[in-house]
Amino acid sequence: MVGPSPHKPRRKVKKTSNGSEVSSVAPSTAGRASSSSSRPAYPLAAFLWPTRSSVSQWEVLPLILMAVGLFRWAAGLWGYSGYQNPPMHGDYEAQRHWMEITTQLPISQWYFHDLEWWGLDYPPLTAYHSWVLGKVGGNINPSWFALSTSRGLEDPISKVFMRATVIVSEYLVYIPAAVIFVRRLTKLQGINSWNASIALTAILMQPGTILIDHVHFQYNTVMLGLVLASMSSVLAGRFMWSCVFFVLALGFKQMALYYAPAMFAYLLGVCLFPRINIPRFFGIAVVTIAAFALLLLPIVLGALYDARRGIDARPELHGRFAPLPIFSQYSYLINFKAWYYPIVQQLAQMVHRVFPFARGLFEDKVANFWCALNVVIKLQKYPSELLQRASLLATLVAITPPCFVIFAKPRKELLPVALSATAWAFFLFSFQVHEKSVLLPLMPMTVLLAGKHGLSKNVRAWVGFANLLGVWTMFPLLERVDLRIPYYVLSLLWAYLLGLPPTSLAVYRQDGQPTWAGFATTSIHFIFYLAMATWHVAEGFLSPPQNKPDLWVVINVGIGAVGFGICYLWCLWNLVTESGIANFSKAEKKRVKAQ
Repeated sequence: MVGPSPHKPRRKVKKTSNGSEVSSVAPSTAGRASSSSSRPAYPLAAFLWPTRSSVSQWEVLPLILMAVGLFRWAAGLWGYSGYQNPPMHGDYEAQRHWMEITTQLPISQWYFHDLEWWGLDYPPLTAYHSWVLGKVGGNINPSWFALSTSRGLEDPISKVFMRATVIVSEYLVYIPAAVIFVRRLTKLQGINSWNASIALTAILMQPGTILIDHVHFQYNTVMLGLVLASMSSVLAGRFMWSCVFFVLALGFKQMALYYAPAMFAYLLGVCLFPRINIPRFFGIAVVTIAAFALLLLPIVLGALYDARRGIDARPELHGRFAPLPIFSQYSYLINFKAWYYPIVQQLAQMVHRVFPFARGLFEDKVANFWCALNVVIKLQKYPSELLQRASLLATLVAITPPCFVIFAKPRKELLPVALSATAWAFFLFSFQVHEKSVLLPLMPMTVLLAGKHGLSKNVRAWVGFANLLGVWTMFPLLERVDLRIPYYVLSLLWAYLLGLPPTSLAVYRQDGQPTWAGFATTSIHFIFYLAMATWHVAEGFLSPPQNKPDLWVVINVGIGAVGFGICYLWCLWNLVTESGIANFSKAEKKRVKAQ
């Protein structure tokens, strides 16, 4: 009998798709060697290195959730939007005020009450969410939500409560949706649980969502979580549930419309390809309509009930007729004493508040096409109707390519990049965009980390670039409320964890022979990173000219708009190449010629 050889073959080092270095003994034993002898290539992989032998990601999940929760709570120790900043304070006061509106007033007055002081301007699900939180807070301390005396309240205990509501809302909606989505996507594409844990941690540590929701103060992750739940339902083949979750996302924040064209195109595509499925089409249509109806039902029934009790939605009118805020020229056609008038009045006011076309193309400086163009051509001199049409046309042109691809090739693994492409198109070209809206294209782009090759250097480089650029464009917003330190800490921490500039350049080192795509990626990103760093130095140490007080903000807008345009093109390119639609076209031409 021949004994085992005392000599060990020389180990060869190779790279895995996640960028970690793997020592393998031989091709047949690479799987075992990679789990025992590989070493991580970036800090986040190093931190999770002891968990690589875990059989299931559910064993690691509690540790991840505790860690990301700790960072969220620590970030909340800083100030917030409007802190000690009268007279209007900020978004924190708006959210608190909505809680007292919904708990202290009849439902018919929610969208009409004192619109000059943070009037409610989000869809009904936000109002219901505020009502629940206001009821809970009111039971703890009624003075927090006393409608007539609590404006600008900055009680430290109420701040703890408000911060806690964001974390609880996120742990009830966004985090479960992210966990389930990552699990389904990684299982679909055959990715091991260790890489899934790395991707999940990177997604939950995304700096933009923490800075805006847990520092600046909002509830964006509720809407983003509902969109993630819709995407996760698509991965599971549950199209009806996908519609329900997406309607809820639209019902929470109207910005979910950024995703609507791609989601509609995908759902229509799965009803037509590879064969026409009429029952699925009608099922999707009926469930969507029913979900919208149920969402609006409390508003409708509340308006009818208040009208029957003699409660007017606008008590300042003393029962007199007032034109509707939309289609006001046709208001005389409706009898304001008819039983259905309170319903029409409520729905018209809600649409008017949710879609603020009267505010103009943009209010504040935001890194999109129109604000950047305004530096060269003053758009305020053009009629609002013309600007609305131009915005609509540009948005339609930009969303058409990704929507066509996801419609013609409705593959569920393509949905994240398709949603990201359409969201970038809306952010760049649509009407009344806010700085915080950059979170919408960043979310589906960031979850690409959980996909095939998601932790490879190329994908990490692009996802990291988009996130760091997005946070950088929000710096003027954060700086106005003295949130520089959490901005620097959270953005640099995320860059460090994923091995991104400015903490590391390893993500740009080419494995093997350099390629033109790799060279182009490195060049583009280095130019932008250098510009961002130079801007921070200039903004921090140099005062702008007296005749151009907004110089640094304008430069931020210009750089950000160009960078976001490149991110849109990258998402569109990846969608086209991964869908194989170009090959489909060639095959179709050959088939036609053969006939």
